[in-house]
Amino acid sequence: MTKRKTLFITGASSGIGAATARVAVAAGWNVGLMARSADKLDALARELGDSSLAVAGDATDLAAQEDAIARVAKHFGRVDAAFANAGMGLDTPGTEAGDPEEWRRMIDLNIMALLYTTRAALPELRKTKGQLVLTGSVAGKLHIAGSIYGATKWFVQGYAGNMAQEMREWGGRCTLIAPGMVDTPFFSEPKPDKLKPEDIANAVVFALSQPAHAAIPEIVVMPTG
Repeated sequence: MTKRKTLFITGASSGIGAATARVAVAAGWNVGLMARSADKLDALARELGDSSLAVAGDATDLAAQEDAIARVAKHFGRVDAAFANAGMGLDTPGTEAGDPEEWRRMIDLNIMALLYTTRAALPELRKTKGQLVLTGSVAGKLHIAGSIYGATKWFVQGYAGNMAQEMREWGGRCTLIAPGMVDTPFFSEPKPDKLKPEDIANAVVFALSQPAHAAIPEIVVMPTG
């Protein structure tokens, strides 16, 4: 019997992260779940059962991510993939009108937390020749007037390609998932005609399911509407 692989997910309590946990477990994976909302995380872990482990914590804290990865690796015996998914946008867009403190929080989550996931996970991923998955955005592929959020996703776009080059040296893979607009709690108002979190979750699990000789460096998912 093949041992179940393990996926670590940040931003796992809702939206794309929670949907990915559900799709991954249905596909035969164990999942380690990290988010700040302990109540939501515990509820998701109860739903998913023994194939999941909830580790509440702040993704912008490197030590918290290192602890979470270590606990997941000890609990399941391995970490085969890490999904750096936690992220946020801005309530007040623009540079002149924007809030510098909000910029800092966004940069800490969209960029630093993603780097922390990578740093914390790489020692375990080397053991399994595993895979790193990063949540980018179509906003990181286009120039959008004055978008600071989009600029953080340009970082993710570039970093994903750089990590793919580094990880291939030891048999690992890195995949960027670049969604268009997704109907998640990320937005203050529902977006019923846009993508669903499950659409992105399916893309993540598709990338993870490829044989070792096949790398998918990027998946762009757009709403048809």
